[in-house]
Amino acid sequence: MSQASDSGPSSRTPRPPELESWLQGPYAKARAKAPERKARFVTTSGVELDPLYGGAGDGGLPGAYPFTRGVRTNMYRGQLWTMRQYAGFSSARETNRRFHQLLESGQTGLSVAFDLPTQIGYDSDHELAAPEVGLVGVPVNSLRDLERLFERIPLGEVSTSMTINATAPVLLALYCALARKQGVELAKLRGTVQNDILKEYAARGNYRFPAQPSMRLVTDLMAFAGEHVPQWNTISISGYHIREAGSTAVQELAFTLSNGRAYVRAAIEAGLAVDDFGPRLSFFFNAHNHLFEEVAKFRAARRMWARIMREEFGARDEKSWMLRFHTQTAGSMLTSQQPDNNVVRVTIQALAAVLGGTQSLHTNGRDEALSLPTAESARLALRTQQILANESGVADVVDPLGGAPYIEALTDEIEARARALMAEVDRRGGAVAAIEAGFIQREIHKSALSWQRAVESKSEIVVGVNQYEVEEPAPAIFRPSESARAEVLRDLAEVRAQRDSTRVAAALEAVRDAARTRRNLMEPILAAVSIYATLGEICSVLEKEFGRYQAPEVL
Repeated sequence: MSQASDSGPSSRTPRPPELESWLQGPYAKARAKAPERKARFVTTSGVELDPLYGGAGDGGLPGAYPFTRGVRTNMYRGQLWTMRQYAGFSSARETNRRFHQLLESGQTGLSVAFDLPTQIGYDSDHELAAPEVGLVGVPVNSLRDLERLFERIPLGEVSTSMTINATAPVLLALYCALARKQGVELAKLRGTVQNDILKEYAARGNYRFPAQPSMRLVTDLMAFAGEHVPQWNTISISGYHIREAGSTAVQELAFTLSNGRAYVRAAIEAGLAVDDFGPRLSFFFNAHNHLFEEVAKFRAARRMWARIMREEFGARDEKSWMLRFHTQTAGSMLTSQQPDNNVVRVTIQALAAVLGGTQSLHTNGRDEALSLPTAESARLALRTQQILANESGVADVVDPLGGAPYIEALTDEIEARARALMAEVDRRGGAVAAIEAGFIQREIHKSALSWQRAVESKSEIVVGVNQYEVEEPAPAIFRPSESARAEVLRDLAEVRAQRDSTRVAAALEAVRDAARTRRNLMEPILAAVSIYATLGEICSVLEKEFGRYQAPEVL
């Protein structure tokens, strides 16, 4: 449909003075610095859209403290969010093929899923790894796997997010080693490593080492990246998995920001200056089904973190105050019954993320309650984002729901409840102590049980599950290649046979020596992976020095 201007008088409401000042000042500067996506932002009826509606209120204006209305002045009018699709399965070669399919479909960033042995630090030929190799992500044992994972993908030209926590230092070291092999300067690498071990203890369970040495690994990575990989986001403090484990929106926000506080304190205690690492902190949130609660949650999160960083930790760099976040739609809300309904759920969840001001977004495939998504489902999930960006108009105005009484009241209420819960965490000694005592785990379990009971009693309706059920044929689902595990094991055996075992043994001993002291572990780990020491070998050395985490009884 062509855009035409309807005739008739305009009834445009006069702009508040602070909005007019913002348009003439910060917004004009942002436009001068970089061109906007469109020459004109108009509706199908030709109505010219202002960049922003409403005043500053308690949330300030976009691009200004406390960033309730967005971390960038012009938000999506200047640049759309990064569109990522989480991918990883079978083997490095298979995943590389999926990466190329997604990039050819218009994806603008890569997001890597690793299998469980990789996440916990076991090589694929370990006896505990056998049942899980390549099932929920790509297995990575050595630099050979990363070479195949990113074959024909120049690391200096892509942004890569890696969902890895307990073994994050090893995976970042592998990425840096590959960059050097490709001739890419580490300073040019862009991306994120999740590196959030606290939520593993609280909600997900993919841990290896006890809390204190794990926190050391987190801060060692932060210090190394700050010096050598300055564009890298050194931690993605994750509420996503807390929500997937059954928490409420308020709990997701409170526990995530409590964990963020713990990481900031640990980094400061390790000798890092808050404004040296603060600008590279990022967050990872869940986008659930309740559209307005999710939008309010994201807005409250920005405001709360800005105040925590400025008022509690004394950060002076404006970038340290900004809560930048990636969002993934809620996998736990997808159903195996009537999986086409999941397309609607994902669209609503993605809309919440965009209206809430996310910096990047992953949309789940319609069939992810059944298996890893097929290539067709992954493409449809990406098209969902592209349609929102280009056809819906939601990206044409900054914080389009801001100023609405419902949204503002909900933002305030979620913030108040999250602050109260964070105060309770603090009374229990902070996030690490609260996790070690099982408090956070118990609170999440209570909420998960409450939700399950509500579904069973039908006080919460899940379409196609407890109401509007139909008989349906079994859907087609993705199956990993039967030969993939054999391929992975063959590659691992070849690496061990071809490498210089004497040099590898010396490199592993250097890792052990660093673990016994306060020396930063990243340099010896990078040296070890560069000569094809394996992930499992490095983690075995660390476990001998650090021990293994024992979960508390929480029920």
